[in-house]
Amino acid sequence: MTPLNSVKDGDGRVLVAGAGPTGLTLACDLRRRGVAVTVVERGDGLFPGARGKGVQPRTMEVFDDLGIVDAVRAAGGPYPRMLVHRAGEPPVEWDLIERAEPRPDAPYAEVWMLPQWRTQELLLARLRALGGEVEFGTALTGLEQDADGVTARLSTGDTVRTVRAAYAVGCDGARGTVRATLGIGMTGETVEAEPSVVADVRLAGLDRRYWHIWRDSAHGAHGALALCPMPGDDTFQFVARHATLDGAPGATREALLRELLAARTDLAPEQLKDVVYASEFRVNAALADRFRSGRVFLAGDAAHIHSPAGGQGLNTGVQDAYNLGWKLGLVLHGHADVALLDTYEAERAPLAAAVLGLSTRLHRRAAKRGTETHQLDLAYPDSPLTRHPTAPPATPHSTAPPAGTPAPGDRAPDAPATAPDGSPLRVFDLLRGPHLTLLAVGDVTPPAGLPPYVRTHPLPATPPYTAGALHLVRPDGYLALITEDAQEVTSYLAALSG
Repeated sequence: MTPLNSVKDGDGRVLVAGAGPTGLTLACDLRRRGVAVTVVERGDGLFPGARGKGVQPRTMEVFDDLGIVDAVRAAGGPYPRMLVHRAGEPPVEWDLIERAEPRPDAPYAEVWMLPQWRTQELLLARLRALGGEVEFGTALTGLEQDADGVTARLSTGDTVRTVRAAYAVGCDGARGTVRATLGIGMTGETVEAEPSVVADVRLAGLDRRYWHIWRDSAHGAHGALALCPMPGDDTFQFVARHATLDGAPGATREALLRELLAARTDLAPEQLKDVVYASEFRVNAALADRFRSGRVFLAGDAAHIHSPAGGQGLNTGVQDAYNLGWKLGLVLHGHADVALLDTYEAERAPLAAAVLGLSTRLHRRAAKRGTETHQLDLAYPDSPLTRHPTAPPATPHSTAPPAGTPAPGDRAPDAPATAPDGSPLRVFDLLRGPHLTLLAVGDVTPPAGLPPYVRTHPLPATPPYTAGALHLVRPDGYLALITEDAQEVTSYLAALSG
């Protein structure tokens, strides 16, 4: 194997098509690993709408690792309670989500509301702090690959140029160029054939403490209209099921939204003061037939399309990027065999399919929204990167691990811990960064001479981690192995490097 960082063709660069949450997360993760990144976005700026407004707890942990979680918390807020309006009845107040307090193992315990446009702004600011940039108004119009890299054709206005990269990642959405160029199909279904409308609007005289729902149209629940106050500004997200804008221009769109408001709610049309953004959509559920073709990968909506129910689409895309970034980084720096990249599809495709099913069930009200949407329990137990210990012979005195003890393939939980000098810290403090982490918990000796991309931390007994064991944690926060044998750690890393 020739380490790709020694291959001059493509300069160890990654081309990222699309500057949505997925593409920006991937670009941030690669830049902090010292990987050169070219990010191109067809639009003249970031996506302007609130669309994917729910940031799940697992994604908050990713943002913690990337260094933007404090900004995300400051810019967003908890989900408001729902207020359902029915003609002739008092409004009914209820919670869409399960409220939860932070736990020792999960510092971000419930979904956080932040409009997608603001999430993207924070990711872009982080990318720029890491020395990266987005080329706006630049369309990827062609893509070819060979044994050494990819050649992309980029169009900016009247200027056309080609760019070489070692790898390319399509984060350019369901209708993006990359998947179409690769000829990769999508398999799925239409969840709702009729279009719906989503808009960001300014309204007068509506209580911003609540997420308002009206269900009293002539079409019942199918004609529902929702107005959700967005944190950090004065807008509401306006969603009307089974409605269309019919391709209308701005002024007409505003008139159509006022008509919907008057027809489906008890609000006066003149209470709608301004339309910041508006579009229509159809609810589909689909999964790409493949997540990779040679040196080109698909992530986010380019790989899977979700119903907005449950807030899974944006978050699954962020997790795609978080899974792929560290693998590209290790390969491009020559620390891992190129076979590591095969595990991206092996790990992400089954999880994306499972989350896709959850989103569809939630949309059809065939499942109850709960902690399953938080993505904290998603795991890779069957991954080729997960090493399970050989079970010792059963003895009369053998006992099962305590409930809540993480196993190989599980997310590595947070926990209060103590440094060797006695100072308090948290496990997430040790995991934060682009490295692999070896936690030596309790009376166990770690191997010597580990590569520099692995950081070793001795800890006293730290529940829920197994005392007297070595825990190797991947850069994306999942446990690769748990063992008492230092040689197993050395062997794992040797296999990773090929």
